[in-house]
Amino acid sequence: MLLLAVMLPAAAGAQFDLLGQTELMLMGGGMTYLGDLNDQSVFGEANWAGSAGLRVRIDNRWAVRGALSYGTVSAMHDWIEQRNLSFRSHLTEASLTAEFTFRPYGAGGTESWWTPYLFGGLAVYHFNPMALYGESDGSQRWVALQPLHTEGQGTSEYPSRRPYKLIQLSMPFGLGVMVRLNKDFSLSAEYGFRKTWSDYLDDVSTTYVGASLLEAQVADGVLAAAMADRSEVPNAVGIKRGDDSLKDWYSYFNVAIGVNMEALFGWMRKNRCEIK
Repeated sequence: MLLLAVMLPAAAGAQFDLLGQTELMLMGGGMTYLGDLNDQSVFGEANWAGSAGLRVRIDNRWAVRGALSYGTVSAMHDWIEQRNLSFRSHLTEASLTAEFTFRPYGAGGTESWWTPYLFGGLAVYHFNPMALYGESDGSQRWVALQPLHTEGQGTSEYPSRRPYKLIQLSMPFGLGVMVRLNKDFSLSAEYGFRKTWSDYLDDVSTTYVGASLLEAQVADGVLAAAMADRSEVPNAVGIKRGDDSLKDWYSYFNVAIGVNMEALFGWMRKNRCEIK
């Protein structure tokens, strides 16, 4: 009981101080993809992305940030022309990262109003690779590729190729620079990579399995065969479709505005004190 009597006021005090150490972050920028369907260019095909989160400053060097991001990764023009593959995937990510600033950063008189910083952590993301399918009437529609098992996942001929999960883990890391505009607002810009442990962000990883296998063992076999091999001349079974020795990556670059939670909700604390 004595321990609780000591801990509860301390916890209440920590929670009380947390308001002034927390920022609401609103971020906007773009996502890019690195994998089998590009030419290994880090700054590949970019799509708009956005994010929102909270940054909690532990001290003038360290902070912890949680964020929810949404964007799109794609490769609509295959760098290997004969292969003619493409994809697009909307991507939702929840991340938790730690930030380290190179300079003591904050609103105090001895702290810097700007600093470069590094960040790293862990994220969970959902993706769903899709590609355009041309109908016989000339129209096109987006079809989800994972249920088509385009590389023979789950078939009797390829028992070691398991259907890939659409929810995966990634490791975000990168660098940025932040500027304190005043005691309530900050501005930051950053670029970050996401290392994944999947080679199917683009639905491409191993070899061609042939139309006959897909038509015989996949639920929508005709569509699966059409999406698995989109080259003008069909590829033989076993020909490389992708490179399974390298995992896929995606990256996120953004500009963020930070608003101190004290500026947003400090009035609640004031009212509470007045009531007391």
